[in-house]
Amino acid sequence: MTATRMDPPRTVGIVAKTRLQAAAPVVGEAADWLAARGVAVVLESDTAQLARRRGERTFTRDQLPAAADLIVVLGGDGTLLGVAGRVAQVGADTPILAVNFGSLGFLTEITLPELYTALESVLAGEARIDERRMLQAQVLRGGGAVVERVVLNDIVLTKAALSSIIDFSVACGEQFVMRSRADGLIIASPTGSTAYNLAAGGPIVHPRVDALLLTPLAPHTLTNRPIVIPATPPVCVTPDLGRPHQAASASFDGQFGVELAAGDRVVVARAPHPLRVVRAESRNYFAVLREKLKWSER
Repeated sequence: MTATRMDPPRTVGIVAKTRLQAAAPVVGEAADWLAARGVAVVLESDTAQLARRRGERTFTRDQLPAAADLIVVLGGDGTLLGVAGRVAQVGADTPILAVNFGSLGFLTEITLPELYTALESVLAGEARIDERRMLQAQVLRGGGAVVERVVLNDIVLTKAALSSIIDFSVACGEQFVMRSRADGLIIASPTGSTAYNLAAGGPIVHPRVDALLLTPLAPHTLTNRPIVIPATPPVCVTPDLGRPHQAASASFDGQFGVELAAGDRVVVARAPHPLRVVRAESRNYFAVLREKLKWSER
């Protein structure tokens, strides 16, 4: 994670969490505020309906990253993850200004009262942009990839509800890492270290660290612990699904999932482009840890 500056945007896109009524008036107010300052506004289609803005230009969530110089996200971390995946899928470097409407909002760290201060900083060319490393994942089956996704937080491999425990074989490049007998395995980025990884007992890793995290879910042995490894070369995970009553799936940032078949390999590498996020000026990463996760409290 590095901090950069961005040029003032000519076009700003706005997207809100689906059916989030609390965001409806904010969409309209922000659109009018931007328009009054000579900035073109485009809305995500469902967001325009939510706010009853019929005169605005609209785009689908898939189209929005290419139509805007900045995207304002109104919602929680899940909404941000969904937009981040779409930005990555189209190969855009569109920055995101994320405003928290959720219960935790670790990634959406800008609060609603800070929205217009943050926008003023963006329009003045003074906003600082955090570049968060993303992960590129493939599910390989036979001779090709059946799934290719780019994620910000994690790829989670888990056994089905009625499946027996599964062996996961992990390699880093040409080197064998471990064989984990567990309910699942999390492959997380440093940004994702404070998500499912943390809940599963994994470590917190600062986003500036160029690393991957491997955290077993309910491992069958006490010695099978989380590990932090270099972000390169790629990690390859092969679940052993050869026995009866074994089934597993892969989830990508909790936004998309796929059932795995015997012989599948899940390959995870550092994505070529980072996600660019407008930083909250009022707090740094460690302050967010203390505020959101109550870290270091006694």
